[in-house]
Amino acid sequence: MTNRITTLFNIKYPLIQAGMIWCSGWELAAAVSNAGGLGIIGSGSMYPEVLEEHVVKCKKATDKPFAVNLPMLYPDIDKHIETIIKHKVPIVFTSAGNPKTWTAHLQQHGIIVVHVVSSVKFALKAQEAGVDAIVAEGFEAGGHNGRDETTTFCLIPMVRQAISIPLIAAGGIGTGKGMLAAMNLGADAVQIGSRFVASDESSAHANFKKTVVEAQEGDTMLTLKEITPVRLIKNAFYNQVAEAYQQCKSIEDLKNLLGRGRAKKGMFEGDLMEGELEIGQISGLIHEIKPAAEIVGEIISEFKIARDEQHTKFIF
Repeated sequence: MTNRITTLFNIKYPLIQAGMIWCSGWELAAAVSNAGGLGIIGSGSMYPEVLEEHVVKCKKATDKPFAVNLPMLYPDIDKHIETIIKHKVPIVFTSAGNPKTWTAHLQQHGIIVVHVVSSVKFALKAQEAGVDAIVAEGFEAGGHNGRDETTTFCLIPMVRQAISIPLIAAGGIGTGKGMLAAMNLGADAVQIGSRFVASDESSAHANFKKTVVEAQEGDTMLTLKEITPVRLIKNAFYNQVAEAYQQCKSIEDLKNLLGRGRAKKGMFEGDLMEGELEIGQISGLIHEIKPAAEIVGEIISEFKIARDEQHTKFIF
């Protein structure tokens, strides 16, 4: 399976594990990279010294390429940049900010830069900023999302028409058939987050993993668009947010309700009542917690079978 993304990243399969806050440390990143995909350390929840520890451990656990996800709004981003350069991390996925800020600097140190967007407008801006590839993430995705609510199946072909650089599809993809569908629409690869939350190597709390595999259709909702859009599993905290909207509370009231540390409380510490439980709509198709390598193997196997069937199924 050789294409522009596998060549750019020097990986076996065009499958990328998303850099998820509180869920994707060095163990998950190394396991996915060792299985032939691209593992990503999610640095948004890490202090600078913690990120350095994860990078060092990941380099010891795999001789394959891996990446760091770097939210541009992170307060100590310059320290994260220093760590990434110091340890020669080969690939960085930037998000939640202006890609012009750090792209050229990272590339000067031989680092491949990928930027995450949720619209054609921002895809074009990222391409103009000189990034090497783009992740276009649809409305179905878990965690922080775009305000326009454009679904992946609409977003990918529109972005593909607009840009010339490699394109990675994200949002609502967790199976080999979903991977094939996204690539038929113009993606060069897929980025998968939610499916890897329910893996043995994920740093998510066991309570959260159990909740993910028990989730059904309709159990998640995008909310808090006035602050920063986020898709959550419905729980006691979500119900408080919904009630605040019904009472027409102000943005300041919503910020006070959100407070600090909700994501850590829910996903990392396992508070299923008062924490944020960020996961995508694809959770309705996730039924087991498995090793990351097994997940990669199943997705690629299903992709190949579906691809081969496609060649004969649609002959007219």
